[in-house]
Amino acid sequence: MEKKKSTTEEIEEVLQEIGNKIEDLIQKGAEAGADVKDEIEQKIKDLKDNKTSLEEELRKGKEMLEREFKERKEDLEPKIQESKGLLKDGFKQIFLGIKALFGKK
Repeated sequence: MEKKKSTTEEIEEVLQEIGNKIEDLIQKGAEAGADVKDEIEQKIKDLKDNKTSLEEELRKGKEMLEREFKERKEDLEPKIQESKGLLKDGFKQIFLGIKALFGKK
């Protein structure tokens, strides 16, 4: 016949099993934690690398736009100055027309 375990022995056995499972979980958590930590560190490194390359691309794009703006501004500057002169002449003519219309000299 099988010897009947006392309640205390059963409780001790259950507690021992629980303790073993906790130790297994702690070990698995530590192993998983290392894997997860490595994965997170790699993702952080990748993000930093991407940030650096994006900053470099942004800098290059900004330089290109500034260069293009400067070139276009230099190309358009004579036309802008000519337009300003024509606009001034236009206002002078309008003023002279109004003055002539009201008969003032």
